[in-house]
Amino acid sequence: MSTTIDTLYDDFAFLDDWEERYRYIIDLGNGLSAYPESARDEAHRVRGCVSQVWLYTERADGDDPVLNFKGDSDAHIVRGLVAIMMLLFSGKRASEILAINAEDVLRKLGLDEHLTPQRANGLRAMVQRIRDEAAAVAPAAG
Repeated sequence: MSTTIDTLYDDFAFLDDWEERYRYIIDLGNGLSAYPESARDEAHRVRGCVSQVWLYTERADGDDPVLNFKGDSDAHIVRGLVAIMMLLFSGKRASEILAINAEDVLRKLGLDEHLTPQRANGLRAMVQRIRDEAAAVAPAAG
């Protein structure tokens, strides 16, 4: 996936209506890298999502490791939301992840106003799971 969060902002600004934006989100989900079948289990399922959502974390070594995430969902639009979260968080150090304000990003994209309450809650559950993974390995605040 060559899209960045900044190009996502630009693309959303370019698209005229929410039907186009939803199609774009679904396309992002279709571009997700393959999710490991061995991680499609309860341990990797994100609780709090109405749809099935799985999140797998790869962690580099070190005091402030880089975390890479893979995610998937059984619902097209949710899979696209997973892709947005991968753009936002994957490939960053644990301390950087903890500094990201995902609510601001969702607001800037307009997703806070255009998601159903169930999808918004599921998205928050995914963000919390990512933050928990980062907090578990981030250096202690000094």
